[in-house]
Amino acid sequence: MGLGSVSAILWRMVIKADRQDLRGQVPALLALCQRAGAAICEHYAHPSAGEFESKGDDSPLTRADLASHAILSEGLGAMDESLPLLSEESTPGEIAGRQQWPRYWLVDPLDGTKEFLGRTGEFTINVALIENHCPVLGVLYRPLDDLAYVGIPGQSAKRYHLIEGEGWTDSPLATRPLSDSHELLVLASQRHRDDRLLSCLEWLESSWGPVARGNMGSALKFCVMAEGEGDFYPRFAPCCEWDTAAGHAILEAAGGALLGLDGKPLRYNMGESLYSPPFYAVADAAHPLWHALLDAPFNSH
Repeated sequence: MGLGSVSAILWRMVIKADRQDLRGQVPALLALCQRAGAAICEHYAHPSAGEFESKGDDSPLTRADLASHAILSEGLGAMDESLPLLSEESTPGEIAGRQQWPRYWLVDPLDGTKEFLGRTGEFTINVALIENHCPVLGVLYRPLDDLAYVGIPGQSAKRYHLIEGEGWTDSPLATRPLSDSHELLVLASQRHRDDRLLSCLEWLESSWGPVARGNMGSALKFCVMAEGEGDFYPRFAPCCEWDTAAGHAILEAAGGALLGLDGKPLRYNMGESLYSPPFYAVADAAHPLWHALLDAPFNSH
């Protein structure tokens, strides 16, 4: 098995470039995420910030999750009422028939709720536009920092910073090539350490050499890679499609790739489950190291 999917990724980027130019939607999305982020920050600063309910899967639900969901639902509906919304906080009735949706918004109103409760600040708002099972636009917003990462594969990858009195400033995003001139930086959450991750890290050290570790929560790992400061994000622990879609779009727009263990880009809303399969996010998708990694024995488990 190799990374033959790289050519497929490049072809997808050409296809997307021929689609409607989505850059015109960015200002409205930035304003909407800023509103939702301000609501999250109000709850973060409140004495009751640590209060939460447990959902059916034992994940926490806070008032901040619900406040952000309400703002994003209303705002995205106002932008285009024809597009359905699939949010982490959607009810089963609201997303009935979702597998027939050719185009829809995929949202996590507060990605990193455990980080929110743990007061680490490592949480984001994730908004992605999915078309024919692929993310064609993604926004990751960091409420505490007024930073937004926006990716439109085939069109644009930028970081936006909201400066009081000046508005939004922007700068381009680009992943970095894998090189002997810098350490290979692996990004992984401290909350998820299993045997497959350890096997993956051991394989990298034996095949490449010493690797550096960067531990952080939520979708921030995609932001770091898109900024050209990280090389690899392996994920074997369960997560959901709303956790990856926005970061997927941003990483791909910046020059990277998000691949299943079969070497193919992740696709969305394909089955009954909304869980994502294990994946590798890579900054330099064409590097031979990743060809070899996909053939490593632990990938067949």
